[in-house]
Amino acid sequence: MDDAGSRGLLRPFENLPDPRAHNIVHPLFNILLIAIMAVTCGAPDWQSVSQWGKAKRKGLATFLDLSTGIPSRDTFRRLFAALNPDAFERCFLTWTAELVRSSGGRLIALDGKTLRRSFQSAGGKAAIHRVSAWCQQNHVVLGQLAVADKSNEITAIPKLLELLDIQGATVSIDAMGCQKEIARQIVDQQGDYVLAVKDNHKTLHEDVRFFLDEAIAQDDPHLTKLEKPLVEADHGRLETRRLWASHEVGWLREQGHAWAGLRGIVCAEGERHTFADGKTTIERRYCLTSHDPRKMGAAKLLEMVRGHWGIENKLHWCLDMSFQEDRRRLRQGQGAENFSRLCRLALNLLKSERTLKVGIATKRLNCGWDHDYLLKVLMNLG
Repeated sequence: MDDAGSRGLLRPFENLPDPRAHNIVHPLFNILLIAIMAVTCGAPDWQSVSQWGKAKRKGLATFLDLSTGIPSRDTFRRLFAALNPDAFERCFLTWTAELVRSSGGRLIALDGKTLRRSFQSAGGKAAIHRVSAWCQQNHVVLGQLAVADKSNEITAIPKLLELLDIQGATVSIDAMGCQKEIARQIVDQQGDYVLAVKDNHKTLHEDVRFFLDEAIAQDDPHLTKLEKPLVEADHGRLETRRLWASHEVGWLREQGHAWAGLRGIVCAEGERHTFADGKTTIERRYCLTSHDPRKMGAAKLLEMVRGHWGIENKLHWCLDMSFQEDRRRLRQGQGAENFSRLCRLALNLLKSERTLKVGIATKRLNCGWDHDYLLKVLMNLG
């Protein structure tokens, strides 16, 4: 890879403002590219990022001007602590918009997660909580915003939605984001929604639950339902999934539940039998949707309801296990949030490279072992 090729890799980040006003020794371009490459190869902190750069200096010098050397740990730490996270996020979104080119039929799941060790007891700084948008179809992170705490997800979700192109996509959100204003915004942005209803909307939840449970008990022929339950056996348990949906939502508006674009209500049931103890548990979840169940079909609705939890199983779990996110102790300035964004950038790169059929942790190791494979992964940046 030559200098022109390396510049092309960071084209979406070329407008990222440098927070340093003077005494600039290392170009922002060098610092950013080395950080992305090091984190992709497995570096868990700024010390490791700098050490990776020193170990790979000979190879990096073939396409970077390293006349001032490799940045130190403190240089990486100070720059990313001062780097504007909103500006970094805008560059990230520009890149993901190019990475995710398909639009119709996408499921975009929004959910929050806390960076557990980003708190600072001495300074009274709370742990960072952020809301992420996850594309189930492409298995990539579309964007993220940090918030003061979990309760502020309601204010962060509309801001994150504003940054996303959701036209033709379906947005799924857990109960925290089940808000009339958010439903209206999704519809206004020409998207659809599947919103979980729980006891934070107690009356609405009870009304939807009572209506659907009664209709299911009476085997109402107007319900849209799966012809055959979905049965899966794994990890010593048998899971049976069923879904019913109704397009009859006029009565909700009459009772004061006016939701923009509402066309259906959904009940998804999961029955779990554990072989070890012989116990069987049944859980039902209820949702509002802008999709007409008669047109969408029960199988597709179940896929959307289940697909929402991909953000837990394929994003949050992966970041904890493969990137050790909950163990990371970064607390200065915006460092924790920006390192988290580097991890999501690396995760997107690794997910987009599909020729090596191994897990994310092994792909990161392979990037460190095989320079050609690392360059192959990085080509998704361009």
